Amino acid sequence: MTTEVSTQGDAPPAPPALPDDRFLDRELSWLAFNERVLELAEDTTIPLLERAKFLAIFASNLDEFFMVRVAGLKRRIATGIAVRAASGLLPREVLEGIYNRSSELMARQATLFHSDILPRLEAEDIRLLRWDQASQAERDELSSFFREKVFPVLTPLAVDPAHPFPYISGLSLNLAVVVRNPSSGTELFARVKVPPILDRFVVVGSQRFVPLEDVIAAHLAELFPGMDVLQQHAFRVTRNEDLEVEEDDAENLLLALERELMRRRFGPPVRLEVTQSIDPHVLDLLVRELGIGSEEVVRIPGLLDLTALWAMDRLPRDDLKLPAFRPRTSNQLSEVETASPPDVLETMRDHEVLLHHPYDSFSTSVQLFLEQAATDPRVLAIKQTLYRTSGDSPIVDALVAAAEQGKQVLAIVEIKARFDEQANIDWARKLEEAGCHVVYGLVGLKTHCKLSMVVRDDGDKLRRYVHIGTGNYHPKTARLYEDVGLLTTDAEVGDDVARLFNVLSGYSMETEYNRLLVAPHSIRSGLVERIEREVANHRAGLPARVRIKCNSIVDEATIDALYRASQAGVPVDIWVRGICALRPGVPGLSDNIRVRSVLGRFLEHSRLFEFANGGETEIWIGSADLMHRNLDRRIEVLVRLGSASQTAHLDGLFDLAFDPGTSTWHLGADGGWTRHHLADDGSPLVDVQTTLIARQTRRSSTAS
Repeated sequence: MTTEVSTQGDAPPAPPALPDDRFLDRELSWLAFNERVLELAEDTTIPLLERAKFLAIFASNLDEFFMVRVAGLKRRIATGIAVRAASGLLPREVLEGIYNRSSELMARQATLFHSDILPRLEAEDIRLLRWDQASQAERDELSSFFREKVFPVLTPLAVDPAHPFPYISGLSLNLAVVVRNPSSGTELFARVKVPPILDRFVVVGSQRFVPLEDVIAAHLAELFPGMDVLQQHAFRVTRNEDLEVEEDDAENLLLALERELMRRRFGPPVRLEVTQSIDPHVLDLLVRELGIGSEEVVRIPGLLDLTALWAMDRLPRDDLKLPAFRPRTSNQLSEVETASPPDVLETMRDHEVLLHHPYDSFSTSVQLFLEQAATDPRVLAIKQTLYRTSGDSPIVDALVAAAEQGKQVLAIVEIKARFDEQANIDWARKLEEAGCHVVYGLVGLKTHCKLSMVVRDDGDKLRRYVHIGTGNYHPKTARLYEDVGLLTTDAEVGDDVARLFNVLSGYSMETEYNRLLVAPHSIRSGLVERIEREVANHRAGLPARVRIKCNSIVDEATIDALYRASQAGVPVDIWVRGICALRPGVPGLSDNIRVRSVLGRFLEHSRLFEFANGGETEIWIGSADLMHRNLDRRIEVLVRLGSASQTAHLDGLFDLAFDPGTSTWHLGADGGWTRHHLADDGSPLVDVQTTLIARQTRRSSTAS
């Protein structure tokens, strides 16, 4: 078999035209992602309490999807911006598909919970009881609890000519109550909100719980004395909770965002969840008063709001959970696990360190890097981006400590980070009070890049110590999210990051960098250029391949570049957690593209971009997904890895994920995902995350 190689003078053949239907719909693709989460909850080989947790994750994901994506679609429809999506669907068609598919998935979730998870919990002596299943002694205990802890915080709201229909806050659980005046026979409606400050599941014994709404429902006569309680039905409303801040018109972005946060809870409704047994007249009243369409009503058998199943994770039942995992200090920072923390800055002077969380501990690497810098007398300045961080953030504490010691501290706080806006406003004020310089990034752009830079006087010269990562500076999620990061004192990287911080805090118009690609100026163009280089290398007979790992891939220009690479014969592998608008395996279009997805105990969050580069493999890591918002409306950063060992490590990660013996979901050309987790003999395939845990454990054991 011979391979024809184009000579330098040959013009490359014109690529075939790309079909109009080459993109999958992003919203329906997201629902397919959440279905994969649901499949994990259905997997009986996974420990029971982990399955319950996946049900809670599924429910929480869907809540956010409706609050943001569905709300956005409804807003575009209402304003008349009915532009077809890249998939060819109009917003109304997408919305119809969402309501149909999400209703199916929610019904599937409810059936799984009541028909499978609950009976298995009961078999393990974990009982989630309804009121009529509790014993008399338990009911007496619950009645005392109601009078002491619940009744004082309840506020029944009547609906009549003197009392307008009350505002129903988003995601709150409520009881729709129908009472009758025994004197007049008049039936009246009232709403009782289930207090969110109380635990949803009330403990009535060892591993025995009763839903709080059941406790309230059983005592409605005490809320409406003298009235006959006829009906009570649980319901829940989801509202538009996305924020819109006109930055150009706002004199003070902080105050403008705070005003918008106050308005958020009054957003229009986008979904109404009700119990399947709700009375038609009560449902009609809710639909009418909330101004919601019939297609936005979801009837659910049994309990509403299964996000409450997160509580099950707190049960001390290790036999029903995955084995405990403790991240270890990276062996690049410390060859032996000891009680003494590694000297991160000194190690960075010696060599670059590639971190892979959560397998490598965040607290003994990135967090320690900043804590040591804060107390090091030779450190002159620290510059830091903050997109999301924890409530008791040691990262912020380190920055405060540094400022209090007289070091110059610059914090770029993104106060528009969705659903963390108020927390970031609070952090910004705390940092300002400590003497840090706090800025909020650039008008019109979110600062999403993950950067930290320490300037230190090392005697011979001032040296920049830099961390660039794919995940947030959030110590808690760093134990649950899979991410990578680079610790380096490379002069080119230090110069790049210093100039980028000047862009973020000042008036610099810098757009050219050495080892960085920076959105919105150069990530899309830089990636497309490298994809096209792989095509040229393939035609020249050189090694050519593209491998990408990201959370979502939607950007049409990048996808089209990948299609053209596939048409030219370049193999393309895409490892995606969530949305994928690319259709793999379409004859003549994407024959050479494979798409895989990995879900598990950790949330796959890193963004990696690998190019064969004619035999000298090039890998970039960073904060950017392949989405319009990341490439056009955010400050994002990718950094090129600088050593063969770093490249080999991540190259091996791709090899593991795309090995036929590894458990993954495979995307088909029709947008359907198929789980491949069993071998032909029925034995389980290799799990990516379990394999990496085992490797890290072996490294630690060998080192010790």
